[in-house]
Amino acid sequence: MTAVKRNAPKRAASSDSTYSLMEFMAEFPDDATCLEWLWRRNFSTDGQHATCLKCERERRFHRVASRPSWSCDTCGHHLHPTAGTIFHKSSTSLHVWFHAVFLMSNTRCGVSAKHLERELGVTYKTAWRMANLIRTKLMAQDETPLEGDVEADETYVGGKPRLKDQPRKADGTLAKGRSGKAKATVFGAVERGGRVRAEVVPKDDAGGIPRRVNEFVLPASTLFTDEYVGYNRPGQNFAAHYRIRHAARIYVDGNVHTQTIDGFWGLVKNGLRGTYHAVSTKYLQTYLNEYAWRYNHRDDRHPMFLTLLGLAGLPAR
Repeated sequence: MTAVKRNAPKRAASSDSTYSLMEFMAEFPDDATCLEWLWRRNFSTDGQHATCLKCERERRFHRVASRPSWSCDTCGHHLHPTAGTIFHKSSTSLHVWFHAVFLMSNTRCGVSAKHLERELGVTYKTAWRMANLIRTKLMAQDETPLEGDVEADETYVGGKPRLKDQPRKADGTLAKGRSGKAKATVFGAVERGGRVRAEVVPKDDAGGIPRRVNEFVLPASTLFTDEYVGYNRPGQNFAAHYRIRHAARIYVDGNVHTQTIDGFWGLVKNGLRGTYHAVSTKYLQTYLNEYAWRYNHRDDRHPMFLTLLGLAGLPAR
């Protein structure tokens, strides 16, 4: 049996992890290391030379001790690695920011702001702002249309309807079915073995689901849906449209099913219920972005943390 080096632990070859906490702490041990990473990421590959915007040529730069910037040795012009990024004008340590990015990319079901507060030692307000910026700015969904075999489905996210909102018969007794009140309508589409897109459909958006079918999926694709009437007309715009009859308790018929998108809805709903407990309609789209981003990078060989950190280091365009 090979001896284990307790002072130099390594990620096990059998682990599903692509980037462990030990590797994160070794690569980013403090705030200075994180700032140096941003400097090299955006301005200087060798850490010393960069293009000076004032001199308009490559110059040698040195680190300014009193502020998070580098100064040109020739003209004194300052370059700020955090400018334009989600870290801009934040008094929170970069090391804490990087740790938050690591936690949100290395989870499967999400990380609540309350957990970030406990894990990072910041206030709840700071933790919520960090999580919201990461979801909004870094995990925005790719709007490239889906193609190939694509499953589409709608679902409802929210609390259990109040008794007064439940559907009733003419005599006042409760009827079977579900009420859309107090719930947000969400539409999603997924390539089998590929990407997913999910979007909240506002209640006042008439025809929102049919329109999103055409926006999300290329016409040359094969579309798989359930028997919802909203897919009747848009289904005619695709190379083929197959439907599964859920009302008849048929869920798989050969190659015809919506199990892939249903599996994604399961991840979203179980994550929201177990991690966040309740999510307002106002911010629901940002949470959908988070789950879609992780789903779309689930098979990446490159660690999700480094992918997300690379987006964090880029100034907003």
